[in-house]
Amino acid sequence: MAGPAFRAAAVRVRVPATSANLGPGFDAFGLALGLYDDVVVRVAEAGLNVDIAGEGADNLARDEKHLVVRSLRTAFDVLGGQPRGLEVVCANRIPHGRGLGSSSAAICAGIMAARAVTIGGHEKLNDAALLELANEIEGHPDNVAACLLGGFTLAWTEGGAAHAIRMDPAESLVPVVFVPSKPVLTETARGLLPRTVPHVDAAVNAGRAALLVEALTRRPELLLPATEDRLHQEYRAPAMPESVALVNRLRSEGVPAVISGAGPTVLALTEDGAADKVSQLAGEGWAANRLLLDAAGASVLPLAVGQ
Repeated sequence: MAGPAFRAAAVRVRVPATSANLGPGFDAFGLALGLYDDVVVRVAEAGLNVDIAGEGADNLARDEKHLVVRSLRTAFDVLGGQPRGLEVVCANRIPHGRGLGSSSAAICAGIMAARAVTIGGHEKLNDAALLELANEIEGHPDNVAACLLGGFTLAWTEGGAAHAIRMDPAESLVPVVFVPSKPVLTETARGLLPRTVPHVDAAVNAGRAALLVEALTRRPELLLPATEDRLHQEYRAPAMPESVALVNRLRSEGVPAVISGAGPTVLALTEDGAADKVSQLAGEGWAANRLLLDAAGASVLPLAVGQ
């Protein structure tokens, strides 16, 4: 049986940073942010060539171990077969190990690029299958759903399959991220979580998560109570004490702040008039960035699109 045919031209995929959990929505909520990695993939005659610029350029693998390459290979297997060779160029802007979805961005870039460079790829790997494949590689769907779909997403698994719905965040919402200099491994952060939690804490989180849907989409004035969390942030404090302390300090000043994903980045959900002031509150040791929200999600773009 003949394998797939591939396009001769290179394809370019742009993928957004994401923030998962958003406080109470542990392993379910995700928000796509206006900070992007770009990946260009071309089918070559033979071999594998990987070029990296930006974040991770000094320490990421440039062989089959690279997460973009591993994701490409996984998607090509689903699409019917591997190309003869690959050229992969990564322009990375999403910080690594900071809770901003860099691994999900790499996974989504790889599988999107594989689909785009394969003739008939969309018929063999539709959007629902794309999410399922990304979830299989990542292990949980919250970040990959936001990365693929953009906007504010709610993801879940049912019968072993990943699903997600996308919602539009309130137009006035402005995310501000406070990025520390040192990373925290997701495995380390997850390892601090207890096997059980008090029933009262679970009940509070369920109510806050439901409220957060309304607050993020229609009533941002409710974001402070809606982002309260009792399931994961304080348990992770030993791995990121400065981050949890910053969250608590911002919240004491009325700023809706949470640990972004597994941390240690802190995400503040502000409105336009307050964003610049909030970005000044962290002090030394933090890179504060006011970002836009991303509405498009992972996208295949012309090669000439500006950075």
